Amino acid sequence: MNYFSSNFKLGILGGGQLGKMLLNDTRKFDIYTCVLDPSNEAPCKIACNEFYQGDLMDFDTVYQFGKKVDILTIEIENVNVDALEKLEREGIKIFPSAKTLRTIQNKAKQKLFYIDNNLPTAPFSRFAYKDEILTAIQHETLEFPFVWKSARFGYDGTGVKVVRSHSDLDELPNVECITETLIPFKNELSVIVARNAEGKVKVYPVVEMEFHPEANQVEYVICPARISKEVALKAELVALKTSAAFKHVGLLAVEMFQTKDDDILINEVAPRPHNSGHHTIEASYTSQFEQHLRAILNLPLGKTDSKVGGIMVNLVGAEDYTGDVVYKNIEDIMSMDGVTPHIYGKKQTRPFRKMGHVTIVHEDINEARKIAAEVKKKIKVISE
Repeated sequence: MNYFSSNFKLGILGGGQLGKMLLNDTRKFDIYTCVLDPSNEAPCKIACNEFYQGDLMDFDTVYQFGKKVDILTIEIENVNVDALEKLEREGIKIFPSAKTLRTIQNKAKQKLFYIDNNLPTAPFSRFAYKDEILTAIQHETLEFPFVWKSARFGYDGTGVKVVRSHSDLDELPNVECITETLIPFKNELSVIVARNAEGKVKVYPVVEMEFHPEANQVEYVICPARISKEVALKAELVALKTSAAFKHVGLLAVEMFQTKDDDILINEVAPRPHNSGHHTIEASYTSQFEQHLRAILNLPLGKTDSKVGGIMVNLVGAEDYTGDVVYKNIEDIMSMDGVTPHIYGKKQTRPFRKMGHVTIVHEDINEARKIAAEVKKKIKVISE
């Protein structure tokens, strides 16, 4: 099929920053794109060929949008899977598949998938609602501390909480959820696997993630991860095994824990470009966004090696500011060598909202980490 400068149409469900960065590459290749997003202010709006405003969870909206395109992909998992299943039956190609999305959308189903496929993950229990957790604690089948996760619609620190005592339970919503054993770990790692429809696979180098202590959001992504070759190989193999189990097409980001004993446990996966791969735009031969396109269009996969060490710093809204965004001291960081800001195009800031990221590239990853700390200290995402 001819995708380039042709009447082929690629549909993207979700119009946020991941879609916007994906559109940099569709424009590079002159691939015609249609985007659906609930917000008329979506970052993608300025960069796609056709923009539609609508609810991603509404059956008819997603179905009618899917009928307009030849291949459909996502930049967010929370979409109407029933509509995708009907579109697949009618011959629309959807990557990742509706089946994969149905599994990944629900954290309980996702965890059961790991168990069924003999993939390493932390021990867990599933609960239909909050009272069942209280009963389990009373019967001593569940002990403090544990990690509580909402089964549906959790992302970026929402829908996740470490529960250390009875008082922490008060804040939990009454929803379907899982609880996981709190794993003492050395590192949080991530590996992005690309797989095309032919089953050809490429894997990106393992990255290490440093988290913000309060917001439960990634602050720094470091590539290559500062771990031994043995641990890196173990993480890559777990990611490849996970990719094979899902038989996914596109990108699969596999987030993992490196335990105190250097075991690798899967935390969760995302079947799309991911925050842990943003550094690839500057640091890799093939960015994760170009690779996602190559994979879903069944084109040859690009080289995944890094050209240089890369660190990504998330730019999130400062805690005490809500309103029209101002990037304070952005000129200061732009005067630093190897520093590239990416601004997502969200006009309004609020505490901890992802507003952009900054990539730092340097031959020496430890030097890059120092510069990243300076960047983090200097730039502030505030409001007027």
